[in-house]
Amino acid sequence: MSLTVFGTICIDTIETPGGVVREGILGGSCTYFAAAASFFTPVRLVAAVGEDFPAEFEAQVKRFKGVDTRGLERRAGSKTFRWGGKYHENMDERDTTFTELGVLAEAPPKVPADYRDAKVLFLANSHPSVQADMLGEFPNRKLAVADTMDFWIDGARPELDALISKVDGLVLNFDEAEQFTGKRNPVTAGRMMLEAGPRFVIIKKGEHGCILVHRDGIAALPAFPAEDVVDPTGAGDSFAAGLMGSIAAGLEADPSMDPGSFEALRRACVQGTVIASFTIEDFSLDRLTKLTRAELNDRVRAFQSMLRVD
Repeated sequence: MSLTVFGTICIDTIETPGGVVREGILGGSCTYFAAAASFFTPVRLVAAVGEDFPAEFEAQVKRFKGVDTRGLERRAGSKTFRWGGKYHENMDERDTTFTELGVLAEAPPKVPADYRDAKVLFLANSHPSVQADMLGEFPNRKLAVADTMDFWIDGARPELDALISKVDGLVLNFDEAEQFTGKRNPVTAGRMMLEAGPRFVIIKKGEHGCILVHRDGIAALPAFPAEDVVDPTGAGDSFAAGLMGSIAAGLEADPSMDPGSFEALRRACVQGTVIASFTIEDFSLDRLTKLTRAELNDRVRAFQSMLRVD
């Protein structure tokens, strides 16, 4: 089994335009990533929750075939990370309404010994020093990619710089790329970040797609033209899951492949874009729970057709 994700499992409260509020729903980077990646390859998660974490939420994650939850650490006396967000009318921006760190303020979870053979590792958003420590737990990795956010760019820049020098790739959104480099142009920002050490940077632009800036080239993909955006939460994590899941599946099929090559990543971005387009169609994991492989394949073919120019 190649793919492992380290990140958060969260209890969310989401408010969307029009006053629709969903309280106490399952969220978190690890949650979305594991569910979405399971459509491509088996995935193992490493995360911690408190004793208040509902058993039905854990069961919901386990319903996705191929998700290994032995790395899920439930802590007696602790509380699960909770987060609230309110989306703007454009559904591309949001305000954080509250954050309760819970277990995130404690020591990170332990990595099961038989997870250490992971070839593909995704470090979902967390403190960069914790992400860097996790790298040492996976000595056999062939590809390690990290996500980050504005909070760490402002508050833990030295640790983030150290992390970036050690990973193969970095995923972040458009505003964070500008914040990190001071450059508005995403290609310029991406090239600047490559100077810090990674082989590639993927800059997410929400409804405008993504840009892959690689040492060997540049690729740009639009977003899949979604008609019904219900809740964008988890879209970025689902994108990363499709990307990394596709890479891991390719590596399983051909161990000699270069998982960080420009061509492999460009193809994998298609899978990430499409799986994310399903996540946003409902709250939490609700759409992914109902998603079939046939639906996913049909949308991948439709997206590839949209991209083709003769």
